[in-house]
Amino acid sequence: MPFESLTFAMLSDPGRVRRRNEDACAGDALHGVFVVCDGVGGAAGGEVASRLAADSYLAHMIEMRRAGVSPEVAVHNGVEYANRLVHRQSSQAAALRGMATTLVALYFEPRSTDAVVPSGVWLANVGDSRCYRLRNNELEQLTLDHSVVEEQVRAGEMTREQADRSPIRNVITRAVGSESKVLADVQRIDVRPGDMYLLASDGLMRELANPQIASILAGAVPDPADGTEDADQPVSNALLIRAVEELIASANRNGGGDNITCLLVETV
Repeated sequence: MPFESLTFAMLSDPGRVRRRNEDACAGDALHGVFVVCDGVGGAAGGEVASRLAADSYLAHMIEMRRAGVSPEVAVHNGVEYANRLVHRQSSQAAALRGMATTLVALYFEPRSTDAVVPSGVWLANVGDSRCYRLRNNELEQLTLDHSVVEEQVRAGEMTREQADRSPIRNVITRAVGSESKVLADVQRIDVRPGDMYLLASDGLMRELANPQIASILAGAVPDPADGTEDADQPVSNALLIRAVEELIASANRNGGGDNITCLLVETV
């Protein structure tokens, strides 16, 4: 069943320091599937890993949707499928040996015929790319990073402020394709009209604190009183495009030390 109630915008940028963009993103509002990946690996490995994972995850999830597979099973299968393809290509090509990628993805449940928006969304993540939700102008991080510093924070060995400044903050403990098997965190999140979900690579969070992200996203919430309109696309979509552009522009103004990818989904 099409998800007419979902609108999205996505954008990926190499940043101001890196020559390559090893991030990738993909989305399909018709089937309610969205994914962001941040590749790691020498030479072109990171680019290949992230693109392969994002494209294969999206295609597999669309197949699962058409086959009527339950959302929870489909999400686990999708991550495993992407992991298998990335790991296989890494093992077969010497130039790509050791490549891997983070993955964070949303998969909206089929809605009942009398529902305006889906009642829930399944969220999967591997690595340190994140998902946030803006609801009633409050930003909430929905994922936990699979990183060395996050483990130290949870163990009480490091403060959040120390983790944000740590020189090893980009060292992840899980990745798609690094091993033959992967363990993803998978959870179901309730959905309400007006929710906004942000999938982002860590290049965004390195440069922007949560209050800055929240402020930019809040500007994408349609205000019927402001008279905003666009002749070519829905108001909400125009605002989402503007928001992802501003997120990336702000991260670049603050240094742009890594690739930056943002994908925004709104339930309208």
